[in-house]
Amino acid sequence: MAQETIYYATGKRKNAIARTWMMPGKGDITVNDRPLDDYFKVPTAITILKQPLVLTNNEESFDIKVKVKGGGVSGQAGAVRHGITKALIEFDLSLRAPLKKAGFVTRDPRKKERKKYGQKGARARFQFSKR
Repeated sequence: MAQETIYYATGKRKNAIARTWMMPGKGDITVNDRPLDDYFKVPTAITILKQPLVLTNNEESFDIKVKVKGGGVSGQAGAVRHGITKALIEFDLSLRAPLKKAGFVTRDPRKKERKKYGQKGARARFQFSKR
């Protein structure tokens, strides 16, 4: 029995981390052991995470299993997209150029800035009173 090749990658965005396993199949995507449409209710999130597959014409080529944690809906969708992109590059290095051109290879590093002590928020200060 031939062993099925599994491509693994970790995708990140903001505070979300997605562990992605990609194996040859018919296009099923499961996120945290739930079907894609069941986990992501927002249609834009589904569109975002499918972008690398659509760009490389691999929508029905792979079954993808994702474990994602942290962040919100948008951050998690971006993290899954990043993970799928990295797994596709591991599958075929020639796909890197179009994925890089589309901006999917680079991690979106924007995170919430921490609140500093003695202040109201990350940047907001308490109102200054002269007297």
